[in-house]
Amino acid sequence: MTDRATPRAPGPASRAAGAAPTALLTRPRDAPATLRVTLCRDPARFAALAAPWDDLHGRCRAATPFQRHAWLYSWWLSYGLSGRLRLALVHRGDELVGAAPLMSAFRPLPVLVPLGGAITDFCDVLLDDSCAEEAADALARGLYRAARTAVIDLREVRPGGRAELLYDHWPGPRRRLTDSVCLELPGVPMDDLVARMPAGAARRMRGKLRRLDRAGVESRVVPAREVPAAVTTLLRLHVLQWQGRGITPEHLRPRFAEHLIRSLTAMAGDGAARLTEYRVDNRVVAVNALLLSSDLVGGYLYGAHPELRAKVDLAAMLLRNDSSCAAETGRRVLSLLRGTEPYKSHWRPEAVANRRLLLAHSALEPLLRLHTAQQNARSRLADAIRDREPGEGARRPRPEGRHASPAGAR
Repeated sequence: MTDRATPRAPGPASRAAGAAPTALLTRPRDAPATLRVTLCRDPARFAALAAPWDDLHGRCRAATPFQRHAWLYSWWLSYGLSGRLRLALVHRGDELVGAAPLMSAFRPLPVLVPLGGAITDFCDVLLDDSCAEEAADALARGLYRAARTAVIDLREVRPGGRAELLYDHWPGPRRRLTDSVCLELPGVPMDDLVARMPAGAARRMRGKLRRLDRAGVESRVVPAREVPAAVTTLLRLHVLQWQGRGITPEHLRPRFAEHLIRSLTAMAGDGAARLTEYRVDNRVVAVNALLLSSDLVGGYLYGAHPELRAKVDLAAMLLRNDSSCAAETGRRVLSLLRGTEPYKSHWRPEAVANRRLLLAHSALEPLLRLHTAQQNARSRLADAIRDREPGEGARRPRPEGRHASPAGAR
């Protein structure tokens, strides 16, 4: 998202004390009487929502792994700012049927933005599929009343995401912009992916796969109890892999490591993450992290020793693992996540543009217009820099193929 100051992790006191109590926002006149919308500002209550949150995630087919409670709450512990939490919650009786994980920010205009920041490839709200329209309407009206002083800026919404339904029900001014491009492949076995390639490229890829087999690279799925050590190894190898080649600075910071260890350990235990170790002569030479939701497998981050890169084609090794996971678990989509690096195009993926949804109270329409103009100007400037010839200040390509975005709330 737009720039902001480097985020600070909230201290223990700010996480547990001084949090505002849950406040009723609204029960829309035309919504069923059992629906109520509340605003949660209390990190301790956010922590306690893990079970109902993930139950709701399981009832929202459009949800991605980045809407799991473990991912979002862990992100808040590493990157959140004290007093900024804003969770809009929709309940039907005692059941959670809608949630918008937001926080307040100033960039420089006041906005409400999704939790997850730039290390999160997809942002969204959660709506129970059994009452999605009603929950979206209640959430829209509740947020409309809550956002009287800030524009809601929902970035990186995957097409088909539930935030689009919130957008449809929004009672005030709104804007829809284009955001990052993601590349997607069908969730089929590796042989089927190779068959999609031009004949010459397919022949070369089969040769690379045979060399991979001859190299004696063995793989195993890391048990949840071993995930903390595996993440530490992944990041160590990641640093070696990109040494001297422009590593994303955030990947070097302790807060990023702490977030990955917390979130991936919990998600691996629930089947929402899978770490794979690759060994040669019983020595770990690469670690790969996948995130999973009901319909999607996404390759998030990997680390590989430079010696392995010299022996095998890493992209082929990783994609064979990722496609096998998608096919075996019945996921329809294998997402290469954000970025259009050239190596991804060999597989003939589909380019899918995320959405950026801007929502405002009627009283803030001038602010919405100003915010939209700022974002359009930034996009045009980025396009102009990207289109320059190399040597004339062209933007460097994203330095790391898999997950190379800068971190923190954008």
